[in-house]
Amino acid sequence: MRNNMLLFILALLMATSCGHRQASQEKQVFNLNLSSGSLESLDPAYAKDLYTMWTTHMLYNTLVETDSNLYLKPSLAKSWEISANGLTYTFHLQPDVYFHPNPLFKGKRKMTAADVAFSFSRIINPEIASSGAWIFNGHVKDSSSFEAKDDSTFVLHLIAPFRPMLAMLSMPYCSIVPREVATHYGKDFRSNPCGTGPFQYHSWDEGNVLLLHKNKDYWERDGHQKRLPYLAAIHISFYDSKATEFLLFLQGKLHFTHSLDGSFKDLILRKDGQLKPEYSSQFQLKKSRYLNTEYLGFLSDTNSPLLRQSPLKNKLVRQAINYAIDRKKISTYFKNGVGIPATGGFTAPGLAGFDTVATYGYHYDPEKAIELLRQAGYPKGKDLPALNILSPENYADIVNFVATQLQEVGIPAKIEIMQPNILKQQMSRSQAVFFRAQWIADYPDAETYLAFFNSTFPAPPNYTRYHNPVFDKLYNESMNLPDEQRYRVYRQMDSIAIADAPLVPLFYDQLLHFTQNNVQGFSSNPMNLIDLKRVRLK
Repeated sequence: MRNNMLLFILALLMATSCGHRQASQEKQVFNLNLSSGSLESLDPAYAKDLYTMWTTHMLYNTLVETDSNLYLKPSLAKSWEISANGLTYTFHLQPDVYFHPNPLFKGKRKMTAADVAFSFSRIINPEIASSGAWIFNGHVKDSSSFEAKDDSTFVLHLIAPFRPMLAMLSMPYCSIVPREVATHYGKDFRSNPCGTGPFQYHSWDEGNVLLLHKNKDYWERDGHQKRLPYLAAIHISFYDSKATEFLLFLQGKLHFTHSLDGSFKDLILRKDGQLKPEYSSQFQLKKSRYLNTEYLGFLSDTNSPLLRQSPLKNKLVRQAINYAIDRKKISTYFKNGVGIPATGGFTAPGLAGFDTVATYGYHYDPEKAIELLRQAGYPKGKDLPALNILSPENYADIVNFVATQLQEVGIPAKIEIMQPNILKQQMSRSQAVFFRAQWIADYPDAETYLAFFNSTFPAPPNYTRYHNPVFDKLYNESMNLPDEQRYRVYRQMDSIAIADAPLVPLFYDQLLHFTQNNVQGFSSNPMNLIDLKRVRLK
């Protein structure tokens, strides 16, 4: 009955959408929705969630950026050099880059190296309390580490080599802002943004509509020397429901949407994750890699009183759980083919540290799981206490399937549904013994995954409290190695952690991006950062 009603709604919407699509072709205004229902800030210092990253990427630029293949490329920095000892990064800035018009400026305001130094110092300023302070904390001495050598040359000084730093500078946190505007508005800079990006702020009715206009003086040009962006404006709505968002997309009222509400999954997608043929003439689907590993985590701190009587303290039990789960079935039946079974390491495919021929992961082998349980002292699960898996509501179907599979090899398991924020708190406080979570890359370097296992780090990233001295030693040694050698060590580190089984990698996620057929030039990268500066509406 539910599917029949949805099919009726879809047919009705398809029939009524053509007029809107025709009208939308007359204006270069791109419509999208942020389904979180709210946007807390337009200040890049607080770009900790996906939608804040999307909007700040429209308003600002970073020194370097990541393309759709995860390669770093110039942005505000046209070139750079890294010293042999890995301690000094020298950036040569693009000429003639200007901030968006602002009443605080006397005429056009050029971006200089002093703005870069200010922006980075602002991130580590305790009064700002930026959620991105971790980028530089432990890597720089203080704000004196950010040097404006002259107007066009910025120098970053590290206290120890850290090769992933260049990739980290591509994060929206590291966007460049003008001192006078950010200082003048203080906390209200969140709603009075000013950057160098392709679009500039026009108005924001919080929770309803955000309107950005084309930056007519934007510094980037296309291959024909035509100034970007092509769009005249971006109109952002805030309907909270993903189902509502997709219905609006089907009506042609949105040019883009990502992911799918569960109620549409079987209607829109085939079991291999591709678009059903009947919708191919209506809109486009791009399915691509996503640097997101979905996993089950185990608390691995052997000193924790929570593990004193827990069988999860035993590595053999954790390995048995890894072998007991059919990841391919999860991808096929619960994700409609969206996602790759994680039978390798924790690092997601697409990163240089991912091992394409890994032999150290776990595949579905229930007999192996039963044998490991016997070796652990629990033959056929005898005397094994029930395991409690903590999970958010939106993962309940997959976790229930996991519990069923564990029971099939003799491991009793039950599910406890929790609010995501409460679960995250318990994970951070080492109060979650067995939990369902995901790890999304912050930047295009496999270190963002391997930091998860570094025992010197708190939670996040080390939610499992994993500790292996060999792993830590390799981590430290890898930070100033040449790239190819560093990637080999990354793969070795991944294999060490996976062998100890502090978690169960379930699947490597994939992106679903839907665009109307009149959208050209839309692009994104595997961290799900969308780029609209080359978009045209035909």
